[in-house]
Amino acid sequence: MRKGETLYAIAWRYGLDYRELANANSISAPYIIYPGQKIDVKYTARSNKVVATPSVRNPSKVPAPRTQPTQTKTENSHVSPSNIPDAPVSQWLWPLEGQVIGHFSTKKPVNKGIDIAGSLGESVLAAAAGTVVYAGTGLRGYGNLVIIRHNEKFLSAYAHASRILVSENQEVKAGGKIAETGSTGTDKVKLHFEIREDGKPVNPLKYLPARRGGG
Repeated sequence: MRKGETLYAIAWRYGLDYRELANANSISAPYIIYPGQKIDVKYTARSNKVVATPSVRNPSKVPAPRTQPTQTKTENSHVSPSNIPDAPVSQWLWPLEGQVIGHFSTKKPVNKGIDIAGSLGESVLAAAAGTVVYAGTGLRGYGNLVIIRHNEKFLSAYAHASRILVSENQEVKAGGKIAETGSTGTDKVKLHFEIREDGKPVNPLKYLPARRGGG
């Protein structure tokens, strides 16, 4: 791995369950990883059989967690939070009030979440309470990205922000402002929103409350 990586970001990039990834690499909670550490992403899921692989390469230089909304550099390894609620998410909230312009699809063109239209600088809200486990630009195609861990099973992601307003390991409340809409990593202002269960993308519309106009 490289400076600025987190175990969660690596798991997200490869569509893996962070718990299985950690177990396969003998990394225990709170999942501390270090620059230069080799992370095997080709293990056999469930059996956790480790296959020798080169170190994970990040497609771009990753800025560290932000102590301020716009910029920060990380010098140390990332530490993931250990105090995560085990309770299920009782209710999901819409992260942005806008029209859904891109729907979840497992067929080409694949869309691992939904895209919500917005104007530059609108508030992006946490869809449920949790802890920020990634805040940066290291995942290609996502631009400024925030990933929130809600419990042992669920994480959510908020991409293409113009500004990130939270930092890694920060606890957030449901409906709390975490970013502002933008077009980083894409060609138009929008919010790309994903929910992952046990590391796998699921259709956010199955969890978000129905709203008039089809959302």
